[in-house]
Amino acid sequence: MELVKNIFFNTDKLIENSVVKLSYTGKLFQNNSEEVFIHYGFGDNWDNVTELPMTKTELGFQVEIQLNNSDKLNLCFRNSNNEWDNNDYQNYTFKVEEAPVSLAVVENNTLETPRKLRKTYLWSKKIKLAVYKIIRYFPKLISGNYSKKAENSNHE
Repeated sequence: MELVKNIFFNTDKLIENSVVKLSYTGKLFQNNSEEVFIHYGFGDNWDNVTELPMTKTELGFQVEIQLNNSDKLNLCFRNSNNEWDNNDYQNYTFKVEEAPVSLAVVENNTLETPRKLRKTYLWSKKIKLAVYKIIRYFPKLISGNYSKKAENSNHE
């Protein structure tokens, strides 16, 4: 992603339909504005324009925004005195990438078709049980101290 001075995201790529955290340390922060609002929209026509108040921290003003399935995020900032930081009338523009389809996992499980455990998982459980039994009982067998529960030896 292209780096822009005074605007930081909590991710290296903006992915569509995700939530990102944005930090702003631009001129409105540097001029000690008490309140700053982010004004943002998507695409070439600024679709779905939203304005949100930002939280002031020691690291700048911060906000979380929801990205939609557009290819571009446009934004600018204003303070409570209606002073704007819009990148000298060019706005701040960031590329939004498509979500990778290969990471999507679709499972079609219902109660009628229960999920079957993989054979390797079942075999690993069986092997672990066998190893446990060997470690626990083998030394007793070797030493002769192993016997099933003693039967009631009250023979009067």
